Amino acid sequence: MDLLQTIFFMLVALGILVTFHEFGHFWVARRCGIKVLRFSVGFGTPLFRWHDRLGTEFVIAALPLGGYVKMVDEREGNVATEDLPYAFTQKTVWQRMAVVIAGPMANFALAVLAYWLIYSLGVTGMAPIVDSVAPGSVAERAGLQRGQEIVAVDGKPTPIWQALNEQLVGRIGESGAISFTVKLRDETQTYDYQGQLETWLMEADQPDPIGGLGLTLYTPPILPVAGNVIGGDPADQAGLVAGDRILKADGIVMDDWISWVDYVRARPSVAIELSVQRDDEVFTTSLVPRQVDDEDGNPIGQVGMAVQMPDWPEEMIRKTNYSLFGALGRGVEQTWNMSVLILDSVKKMLTGLISSKHLSGPITIAKVAGASAQYGFTAYLGFLAFLSVSLGVLNLLPIPVLDGGHLMYYVIEAIKGKPVSEKIQIVGFRIGMFLVIGLMLLALYNDLMRL
Repeated sequence: MDLLQTIFFMLVALGILVTFHEFGHFWVARRCGIKVLRFSVGFGTPLFRWHDRLGTEFVIAALPLGGYVKMVDEREGNVATEDLPYAFTQKTVWQRMAVVIAGPMANFALAVLAYWLIYSLGVTGMAPIVDSVAPGSVAERAGLQRGQEIVAVDGKPTPIWQALNEQLVGRIGESGAISFTVKLRDETQTYDYQGQLETWLMEADQPDPIGGLGLTLYTPPILPVAGNVIGGDPADQAGLVAGDRILKADGIVMDDWISWVDYVRARPSVAIELSVQRDDEVFTTSLVPRQVDDEDGNPIGQVGMAVQMPDWPEEMIRKTNYSLFGALGRGVEQTWNMSVLILDSVKKMLTGLISSKHLSGPITIAKVAGASAQYGFTAYLGFLAFLSVSLGVLNLLPIPVLDGGHLMYYVIEAIKGKPVSEKIQIVGFRIGMFLVIGLMLLALYNDLMRL
């Protein structure tokens, strides 16, 4: 996926998240009798603007990296006498708390909606069946063996790869026992194993939980079979068509697709003699890979042939269908699970159980947005849901400048019966800005290091 598409899908995701978040503030402010002056998606120069019948200006601005709702507020300057009853500062502390919390709640609602749609469509995944176990790994010490299907981790069901990965992510940085429930193919009897973690993957920059256990899960072998041949490219000129299998290249057996790709990449502009199987016939031909430059500017060979992906065995495919209400319940449950996971990760980062290298910024978000869009609507929707949960949770952290910081001040006001002093709020604002900007710079630095 090219850069423009990646940026496009990231901006679409951010636009949806910001709109929902700010609409939460806007909708509750209106219900509390607060006059809203502007609802802006983005910052900077307005690209589009219009007004509703109550005089609120709606804006889509040039810099799509956030948004805001501007209300009548005595803290921002003099307020006309006729507007005083509609000022944010004139409302009860409970109404102000409701307005502040409404933004994050809207993000949680969006996540529930996205997950509800995903589960309504049905969830299909691959059973996590062990293909190999690395010597000396957590998995080997626990006793896991090739051919076993992992059906639960720490008592939580793991019917598909994604569920297994999510359950393991929650154990990153931890020490202590980890339990696995497994079964053998075509059996219903389950067996329990126990492993031991020791500050597991704490320093990993981009942790791979399944690989971190020492496991490789079964995938069908990807054979060197053409799924598509581009017209006019070397493979087409050599007479290859979709469905052809490369048996040998220069007499060397090609067992899998990766071996074939590596062989071609290493031979730009060099003739390769092929032995090819088409249906029940075997024939020979030759081709010369055209030379192109890779991302580092090094010459590599290409022949214009895409892989034919293998079919998964039917018995390894797990599909779960939900009713509309069942999907809604799963949507709420998944939103809760993701919220707990994010909060737990924040706690682990603050206590040093996981590395700050785990923080990701806009570059990583853009890459994941583009990649998820490539995998299809459901994957992109799942990415959007997770990002919405993240935005909701992080905005509720008690850091001044965030919604959670304002909420903290209003809770103190409700308890004490009077507002937090303006001096303390100003100091808190400065500390909050320092923390938020520092975290943003750290996340951006991590992104650049990954590049």
